[in-house]
Amino acid sequence: MSASEPPSRGPTRCKWDPWGDLMLRYHDEEWGVPSHDDRHLFEMLILEGAQAGLSWTTILNKRENYRRTFDGFDFEKIARYGETDVARLLGDAGIVRNRAKIEAAIGNARAVLALREERGSFDAYIWRFVGGVPKRNEFRSLRDLPASTAESDVMSKELKKRGFRFVGSTICYAFMQAVGMVNDHEVGCFRYPEV
Repeated sequence: MSASEPPSRGPTRCKWDPWGDLMLRYHDEEWGVPSHDDRHLFEMLILEGAQAGLSWTTILNKRENYRRTFDGFDFEKIARYGETDVARLLGDAGIVRNRAKIEAAIGNARAVLALREERGSFDAYIWRFVGGVPKRNEFRSLRDLPASTAESDVMSKELKKRGFRFVGSTICYAFMQAVGMVNDHEVGCFRYPEV
């Protein structure tokens, strides 16, 4: 995200761009909040992968369509998708119609099921990359945020070994930020101490 002034109303926020109602709600209510719900974690991993090459605003605008077309991100259902489902999804203008990303979402659902079988939950597996506790950074500006970290590098490599796709280190770091594994709100943002 490029830096810009947040909406003038209300508290001090991170300097994201562009601001809109969806982005404002996402920033204020969800981004950086620790999540331990397997379905939400899967949703965010798929959405972050779908964002590759696009803006987060585009993905937020399509999020409800993703929820509808991907059965509420129920990975048990998605893991059973076949070619008919791929064709259905490719025909839906409400999502990013990219075959590789769609097939990756289906494959990632299968990989999550395998992880749950082995580890008990996707949550238990994914949070181990930060020792089970959110990492609290102290960035004063979005310019200071890294695109990836040592932790996201390791996560990316491990997920790829397990058959996940669209999980490069940058995508993994964005995922970690989204689900609260790291707190990357600017220290002056009202959300920084809250999450």
